[in-house]
Amino acid sequence: MCALNGQFVNLSANGYRIGPMRAFRHSIARAGCLAAALCLGGCEQRQETAPPRSVNALEKLKAEAPKTVPPVTFADAQGKTRNLSEFRGRYVLLNLWATWCAPCVRELPSLSHLQEAMGANNLLVVPVNVGHGAAPETAAFLKENKAAALPVYLDTKSAFLHAFGALGLPLTVLIDPQGREIARASGAVQWDAKKSISYFQALTKR
Repeated sequence: MCALNGQFVNLSANGYRIGPMRAFRHSIARAGCLAAALCLGGCEQRQETAPPRSVNALEKLKAEAPKTVPPVTFADAQGKTRNLSEFRGRYVLLNLWATWCAPCVRELPSLSHLQEAMGANNLLVVPVNVGHGAAPETAAFLKENKAAALPVYLDTKSAFLHAFGALGLPLTVLIDPQGREIARASGAVQWDAKKSISYFQALTKR
């Protein structure tokens, strides 16, 4: 557990959890603490490469009352500023991830497989790297981790975690064709499981 921006981060197999900091009176520099957290994430990433498993692949995807998504912007692989409103008319699966988050990395191939199975006309997977990697490094990382079918998007303004109230990574938000958040999942999910693909196929045919 490590303090980041005045908060504690708990590392777990299913995701990075961020909770309020209640007591931090040790004289450890914040930069050193961040480095330790990143190191732990990287070590876990190398040791645990199995995809996320669950009895019900979509048990973490919780439906909620529709609400408009925040007007945050991000950059694509060419450095162009993009906005989620561009994708209205289709269902969007927004995924917040980082290269140092082991559960995020394990989840990437399943997101890539889901996108390939669904096709971009029915469901668009929008994976936004909320870390600090550049576009070329992010593209190489996706390819290296069997997720080359996913586009490169970067949270260049470090706005997504706050805007979506993320308490940990990965965080995945389901957005309807009207641009409203209708469900979210905290933690890694096996998005390419048969039940998952069947769910999205039925959803996009409504």
